[in-house]
Amino acid sequence: MMLFILFFLLLLIGMPIAFCLGLSSIVALVKDGFSLTVFSSTMFSGTAKFSLLAIPFFILTGVIMEKAGISKRLVNFAKAMAGHIFGGLAVVTVVVCCFFAAISGSGPATVSALAPILLPAMKDAGYDDDWSAALIANGGNVGIIIPPSVIFVIYGVIAEVSISDLFIAGIIPGILFGLFLATAALLSLKRKEKRSGKLVRLPKASRAERIKSFKEASWGLLTPVIILGGIYSGIFTPTESAAVAAVYGLIVGIFIYKEIKPKDLWAVFRDAGVSTATVMFIVATASVFAYVLTTNGIPQMLSGAIIAMTDSKVLLLLLMNLILLFAGCFLDSGSANYIFIPILLPIVKYIGYDPLVFGVVATVNLAIGMATPPVGLDLYVACNVSGVKLKDISVQTFRFVGASVICLMLLTYLPQISLFLPNLLK
Repeated sequence: MMLFILFFLLLLIGMPIAFCLGLSSIVALVKDGFSLTVFSSTMFSGTAKFSLLAIPFFILTGVIMEKAGISKRLVNFAKAMAGHIFGGLAVVTVVVCCFFAAISGSGPATVSALAPILLPAMKDAGYDDDWSAALIANGGNVGIIIPPSVIFVIYGVIAEVSISDLFIAGIIPGILFGLFLATAALLSLKRKEKRSGKLVRLPKASRAERIKSFKEASWGLLTPVIILGGIYSGIFTPTESAAVAAVYGLIVGIFIYKEIKPKDLWAVFRDAGVSTATVMFIVATASVFAYVLTTNGIPQMLSGAIIAMTDSKVLLLLLMNLILLFAGCFLDSGSANYIFIPILLPIVKYIGYDPLVFGVVATVNLAIGMATPPVGLDLYVACNVSGVKLKDISVQTFRFVGASVICLMLLTYLPQISLFLPNLLK
């Protein structure tokens, strides 16, 4: 219990999450009489997993595609296809977030890449800045649901679930998540239009313009096809697919789009390296935290206490969702996985729930938390890019969070949605 108390105290005073995990783990290890060599060896063993090698390559792929200008090409393509309909730019925002998520695998990367392009266009069309920023922040959540997802990789390592199956299982839930966001946006705009007049609609693109925009975006859109197609055709593993995607991204950025020059490569690898170091440092310290939990039998103790509260599968699933939603509001997705998945997995197995489906459900919970105050990372990224105050964007984000929670309930209690593609491809 002291481990959790110290962890949350450090978190409350504003210490970075990796240091909260590491320092609380060191204190717990010393208190339990362990040598500090356990700390370093567990950090090493926690990161020395072949599957985790996919993380730096997926991050690198996302950075490359962002620098290569894929974001503006995706926006132009989506505008050409849907910009002329009512609420077209809102639909475009969600669609582009889904597309870019399938390339970057990261929520914050999706928001930071797309917000500078979408926000000015939405403002010109009569959309409020705080509403637009909230939609983009929630759209960025799709980044950790639609494959390739760094969080799926982490969950797969912790729960010993096939990362390939997690990728495939996340496709339909990710699309459904986007549909719920788009529906919430359109309903909100319908009310807004009744109150304050019509929104500006983009002119309908000609067939030639649509074909041109598709051709320009197609090289980027091939990235998830290469990743998922290569995995399920047996050509390479998820880790190898990440490396192939990074090389493909370099070829597209340098030789096809020609927006990455040799002098830009240092910045590309530097940005990818910084992001990778941040994620892997959290993974390393979270591995020690998970080790302390396990050696003290805390996962079994807490899961037993939760099971003792009720035998109802429906209520236990609801309780696990509430725990993960709350965790997602305060913790980043990677560390939340390491802290809570070992505690909740015994419950998942006890009620006979598929760990593959739970991986999708857990990730959707944490994705919703990324756009929920007070610590939603995507919210802060959207605030920094848009210049909108956090309190203003927070007011607007709850309408989208509500739609996301409805989607979450469907995915939780209808596991066939997540299992459809994995079962189809077996």
